[in-house]
Amino acid sequence: MLKVAIGGLGAIGRKVAEALDRGLPGLRLAAVSARDSAAAAARLSGFRQPVPVVGLGELAAHADIVVESVPAAAFAAIADPAVAAGRLLIVLSAGQLLERMDLVERARETGARILVPTGALLGLDAVRAAALDGIASVRMVTRKPPAGLKGAPHIERNAIRLDGLQAPLCVFQGNALEAARGFPANVNVAAALSLAGIGPERTEVEVWADPTVSRNTHRIVVDAAAARLEMQIENVPSAENPRTGRITAYSVLAALSGLTATLKVGT
Repeated sequence: MLKVAIGGLGAIGRKVAEALDRGLPGLRLAAVSARDSAAAAARLSGFRQPVPVVGLGELAAHADIVVESVPAAAFAAIADPAVAAGRLLIVLSAGQLLERMDLVERARETGARILVPTGALLGLDAVRAAALDGIASVRMVTRKPPAGLKGAPHIERNAIRLDGLQAPLCVFQGNALEAARGFPANVNVAAALSLAGIGPERTEVEVWADPTVSRNTHRIVVDAAAARLEMQIENVPSAENPRTGRITAYSVLAALSGLTATLKVGT
């Protein structure tokens, strides 16, 4: 039975915690951490098996697997102790991982593993496979309702007005590393795509504020020696947080289930 600790009880972490409490074969919830410990304890009070609410840095001491689902600023507080303790770290803030690739080297020393789930994306299995035979280019175009982009550093820094948009507006063009820095809560998918493929500097990204869409949409085109991939996903925004796709929490659950499943489909 693998013990799982969750950092953050927002739109993603809470769903994962609830599913673990209901029961997933070979897995059990061991601890959680949240910004508001009292509120977190209240949420857990109705669980079948309540678990302790601990500090971010204490999660690794309670579990074999640590799920990181916190704002970008808190990433290191979870990731560093988990890697130091040799745990399996499941990373949702993939954009922050691009800034901390030293954690990968550290994990080699401690025996830790870092897993980036598919999240609100698709086709990472195919991109990883294609990368083994050579990829010429990767391009992703993200379209989100304007409200889902509000507060992003790139939007604030460039004083881009999103209220009252009547037509799609391209708010960013650059590579995945720049996108992750400009939209840390919005385009972790770009970081995950770049890690699966040809790296953050060569992965091209466009971000559009689009009042004509109601779902977070990502279109990906990969030109590779083995195949040309064209993929699109339209994610229903989470009711708790419009910046997050509803499917993301279920992607984490699928990744966790794959760790103990007798039959696993996909790499």
